[in-house]
Amino acid sequence: MIYLIRHGQTALNAARVVQHPDTPLDAVGVRQAERLGARMADVGLTRILSSDYPRARRTAAELDATGTIPTELTPLLRERDLGTLTGHPYAEVEHQFFGPDHDPPGGEPWPVFLARVASAWAHVGSVACGNTERVAVVTHGLVIRALTELHFTYDGGATQPVRFRNTSVTIIDPAPPWTVRLAACASHLDDLS
Repeated sequence: MIYLIRHGQTALNAARVVQHPDTPLDAVGVRQAERLGARMADVGLTRILSSDYPRARRTAAELDATGTIPTELTPLLRERDLGTLTGHPYAEVEHQFFGPDHDPPGGEPWPVFLARVASAWAHVGSVACGNTERVAVVTHGLVIRALTELHFTYDGGATQPVRFRNTSVTIIDPAPPWTVRLAACASHLDDLS
């Protein structure tokens, strides 16, 4: 199985501000990541792939309490580079985040972003190796959105989520057609204030 996970909360995404690459988890994000680690403890992960940004790395670290799971940090799983939109409130610029008609000034053009996400998923697929591995993939909201819209199919019980909460888990079959079995589940956060 593949467990696609969004990183924990940061102060900037809580404030709905476009983040810098080096933005760390805030205190809530650390608690979310700890809860995620407890939720995933019995899954039997065999590999972890993560964006190399600090917020994703810190989230991924909670998935490996023993420090024995092979972990790969990769720039392929980074958030879309939003260029000069970084530091601006979502309300002012969110319409430029996602879609072919909006390349952020000084940022990653839409076709380049999609090609990178496709390469990232091809790499995940090669690591997942059918049914032999249990792989956690820790990344960012726009990457997850692109994957779920463009690369996955949905089982009868799963539907395309509108939103992916921090540390939400999406479970995908480990081989094409990349069927989603559980989408954007954050039940491990239910009683977290």
